[in-house]
Amino acid sequence: MPNRLPMPPAEPLLNAPEFTVSELSLSLKRTVEDAFGHVRVRGEISGFRGPHSSGHCYFALKDESAKIEAVIWKGVHSRMRFKPQEGLEVIATGKLTTYPGSSKYQIVIEALEPAGIGALMALMEERKKKLAAEGLFDEARKQLLPWLPEVIGVVTSPTGAVIRDILHRLEDRFPRRVLVWPVKVQGEGSAEQVAAAIRGFNALPEGGRIPRPDVLIVARGGGSLEDLWSFNEEIVVRAAAESMIPLISAVGHETDITLIDFVADKRAPTPTAAAEMAVPVRSDLFVEVADLARRTRAYWQRAQESRRSELRAAARALPAAGDLLAIPRQRLDSAGASLPRCLKANTHAHFRRFTAASAKLTLRVLHGQIAQADHRLTVCGERLGLSARSLLRQRRDRFAGLEVRLRASKLSNAQAQRNAIARQRERTHRLAERASRALVTLLQRLEARVENSGKLLSALSYRSVLARGFALVRDEAGHPLHAAESIGPGARVEIEFADGRVGATADADRPPPAAKRAPAQAKPATQETKPAPKRVAKPVDQGSLF
Repeated sequence: MPNRLPMPPAEPLLNAPEFTVSELSLSLKRTVEDAFGHVRVRGEISGFRGPHSSGHCYFALKDESAKIEAVIWKGVHSRMRFKPQEGLEVIATGKLTTYPGSSKYQIVIEALEPAGIGALMALMEERKKKLAAEGLFDEARKQLLPWLPEVIGVVTSPTGAVIRDILHRLEDRFPRRVLVWPVKVQGEGSAEQVAAAIRGFNALPEGGRIPRPDVLIVARGGGSLEDLWSFNEEIVVRAAAESMIPLISAVGHETDITLIDFVADKRAPTPTAAAEMAVPVRSDLFVEVADLARRTRAYWQRAQESRRSELRAAARALPAAGDLLAIPRQRLDSAGASLPRCLKANTHAHFRRFTAASAKLTLRVLHGQIAQADHRLTVCGERLGLSARSLLRQRRDRFAGLEVRLRASKLSNAQAQRNAIARQRERTHRLAERASRALVTLLQRLEARVENSGKLLSALSYRSVLARGFALVRDEAGHPLHAAESIGPGARVEIEFADGRVGATADADRPPPAAKRAPAQAKPATQETKPAPKRVAKPVDQGSLF
């Protein structure tokens, strides 16, 4: 058994002060907070699953070798312009503290910002794909701009040069009434103000004390991606998409692109161009209206002359009024002379007709007609009863036969359907088995083709030649060089090996390339020369290595 070391005496620890667990945790908390206070930490967000049910956010910041827990309280998270997302690299500002409940230290974040332009661009692309998938960028949902709006609403900063440029351009082209909704166009809270301005203009009632704009212009001057980030926020894009008033986006210069440009009904490269899109040129309209009025007047005069000529020609062709009324006047006089005689004859004829009719209306004749009608009614009633009973009996027999046929047809149809279902089920099983075998065979063929293509690519690649010890020489433009004659003294070249590239300079003292040697002197005539056999070049199907 190895010798054990003696235990140290416990007497020196008797005078050490005793701490409870809570006291020790509180002391460590004060030490950490006093030593660090506010810090800025750069790292990647890990474990973020959205706000907790309480509204707080819990996640971690990590890099390649360490991780620190982080928390954002509910009130701070609601005021943040930039929200945390899983996998995003950020710069967090906050206080370092400890959590006694689990004996760990953490950072309480008070501000969060993306770490560089690359993170902003990645976030912008991700947000763009998300909104495009929802259909907010579709051309079909965009509205047409009014040709001549009465009121123009502008959402921008009231102190910048943008609003002055817009007002000056509108004054030059066509003065209109302009309503300005002042907002912050940069910094914390600017996105919420822009979205509230767009929704506020849309909430104005038509015919109210404040007129509702016919078109909206959301404008801002140029700047960096961080300066224009408020117009990439989702709250602004959704407010622009919900706008029932046509909206023109004029954010930044022509090369600046924000997400509001994709959802707006019209995008202007500059705020001045947005004013030009909103209204036409008044002087051009005056010229066009004058031209249309002149053309309308000339056309009306030509039409009046044409109608006047047609009226004169028609008047010459009409007969005189006396000739047209002579025959009708004579016919009226003849009818007026014969009217008393005709009235008397008509009265006598009606009197004779009434007298003949009254002779037929006696009591005996009426009693006879009533008796005949009563007899006919009795006979018809008896015949109707017999017909109804006969028809009811025929219908009952017919329905009984149909019931028997229907029951037999129902049984045979059900059996036929069962047989058809069984045949289709068996056919479906066979087709499923064939499809499974065909899918396995197809996958095997595709894997074999991919493997053969990879081997062929490796065999034909010039990099395999470099791996055997060869090198590839390129000029400054990156073109491969095939002969030393094409390299001048002092030229810069690039040599590529299997493991990388190096630069080189051709030797300036190298002698120029030797001229081609002169053909050999002819042999004496006494010596008989035999013609050299010709070498037949074999076709090579392998391409150039370069």
